[in-house]
Amino acid sequence: MEQQHQRSQRGLTHAAADALTACVVFAVGVVMMIDNHRIGAGWAPDGPESGYFPFRIGVILCIASAVVMLRSLFGKERKREIFVPWDKFKLVLMVLLPTIVYVLAIEFIGIYVASALFIGAFMRVMDKYSWVKTLSISIGTGVVLFWLFEMQFLVPLPKGPLEALFGY
Repeated sequence: MEQQHQRSQRGLTHAAADALTACVVFAVGVVMMIDNHRIGAGWAPDGPESGYFPFRIGVILCIASAVVMLRSLFGKERKREIFVPWDKFKLVLMVLLPTIVYVLAIEFIGIYVASALFIGAFMRVMDKYSWVKTLSISIGTGVVLFWLFEMQFLVPLPKGPLEALFGY
């Protein structure tokens, strides 16, 4: 009965999840190799340069992820069972994709504005809070975090154009 239910259910298989994870790890390895090659990944007269070992770890990550990718796509023992059904995977993506956008937005608009937008979007879209509650909590959280980190702890976090407008 359980096997029949699993066969009729559609979703991301274990093999596909392994392949996707391998792609992400491969990308991390490539970024490591590029960045460490930039700072020096060779051998200097006085020993290894600062990127020597991290560059090689990037190579190892790329090789290992390529092996996992090939085994997940073409291996005899690849798992074809459902890892996560599509309806549950959509819920994960509803959190993952906005989180990725949030992390990228920090670079351009700063952590405080990005956090206020992130919190507000989740409150409004996911939980359907009123605009008054959404704006007061999301903006209030940004202001309190700014006060706490920048003014009390004196820990500078990434700022954007809004903070520059106020002289921070």
